[in-house]
Amino acid sequence: MKKAEKIDFVLETLERLYPETPVPLDHKDPYTLLIAVLLSAQCTDVRVNTVTPALFELADNPKTMAKQDTEEVRVIIRPCGLSPTKSKAIVNLSKLLMEHHNGVVPKSFEELEKLPGVGHKTASVVMAQAFGIPAFPVDTHIHRLMKRWKLTNGKSVEQTEKDAKRLFPRELWNKLHLQIIFYGREYSPARGFKPENSPIDFAFGVKV
Repeated sequence: MKKAEKIDFVLETLERLYPETPVPLDHKDPYTLLIAVLLSAQCTDVRVNTVTPALFELADNPKTMAKQDTEEVRVIIRPCGLSPTKSKAIVNLSKLLMEHHNGVVPKSFEELEKLPGVGHKTASVVMAQAFGIPAFPVDTHIHRLMKRWKLTNGKSVEQTEKDAKRLFPRELWNKLHLQIIFYGREYSPARGFKPENSPIDFAFGVKV
């Protein structure tokens, strides 16, 4: 199968399986999404969603969060892992949002990535899902599947993102990255993978 045919097959299959793509992290606005994505580093979305209700009851906006004690935040988010680092980032980025952005999450990769604890992937999710600006956040599922499907050399997340943006239509990026994540979780996991149970992997002749 030629690469162009692969792309068409991926898009058709994912649209059939996942016509709707709700953001898996519970949030109500760009700020709460930013915090939830930050917490999701090396943590499952399901676990983040069990932690954020208590965190957002404590503070669900930068003005309130900036006044919180880092230790109190750390105790709440401990189940997500890396809690000392994440708690400091959450409080400090909230202070910076108040000091430099009037408490508003900026609609800019450059400004987002200046915030503590916010890398390119986190910024990409916020840009795509909070603001609707085309981005292609690459997580472990997308990195794994793009390599499995031989749509990237898989040498780095950065290269996978470049290849994904080159291969797939820009207007589909924001939905497609979620579709691939959903597909990876359900049909093409890292462990216990069976190509015969995955329509895309089976069509592409992927071997275990």
